[in-house]
Amino acid sequence: MKKLYLLLALSCCALYGVTAGEFVPDSQATSQDPEKIIERSLSYAKSHDTFVNVLFAEHEGEFVRLVKEGQTPKTLFIGCSDSRVTPEFITAAKPGDLFVVRNAGNFVPVYDQNIAWDGIAASIEYAVKVLGVQDVIVCGHSHCGAIQALFYDKNEMQSQLPLCSKWLQFGDVAKRLTLVSLGDAPKADRYAAAERLSVVVQLEHLLTFPFVKQAVADKKLFLHGWHFDIEKGQITYYNPKTYQFLPLRDLLK
Repeated sequence: MKKLYLLLALSCCALYGVTAGEFVPDSQATSQDPEKIIERSLSYAKSHDTFVNVLFAEHEGEFVRLVKEGQTPKTLFIGCSDSRVTPEFITAAKPGDLFVVRNAGNFVPVYDQNIAWDGIAASIEYAVKVLGVQDVIVCGHSHCGAIQALFYDKNEMQSQLPLCSKWLQFGDVAKRLTLVSLGDAPKADRYAAAERLSVVVQLEHLLTFPFVKQAVADKKLFLHGWHFDIEKGQITYYNPKTYQFLPLRDLLK
């Protein structure tokens, strides 16, 4: 690992025209084939070229402004890592609009001040206390693999995917609620219900963060629960008055 760090340091030195003396890196510092890495980077290079020539060209002024003024997003978006659900895409957001946190299942771990390494919690803290976001959106989605995995055999999950198995604990409440109300329903119906119930559970988890709870009480922060239907491209939002998920676009009527 130390050799890998040295290689990275050398690359940075070369990039900025800084020499590194007599050091000659060990060619075995990494087990990866450099030629293969370059070959596999070609498709990304093409995509990046499109970004530079089309998308960046269109938004260059915004990026320059964001560098000069800094980011001031109004929204923290907590979504799933699923490749079919892209926060900026489904909200038509511009650069600087969203502070995004993504993980498998769009879970929010319950607040624990003793777990200082929790990247999800740290990101929430930064968004609320430093960036001063005014809205937090937890967005679930249809056909979520993490939600479906809640209903798999636990022993098998622990054996094959021990890290994922431990992470799924933050969806256990949604699973139990689903089984109580729809235990005999078809799998598809249980999954759909659990996706939405989990969103509501994660909103409750957010309120275990003292600074989130205080900001909500002070009416400086508002929590939103969403569900994105991949096939239809539609978002439904959780209405805490009716306990229903309703079409977001209906608010425009």
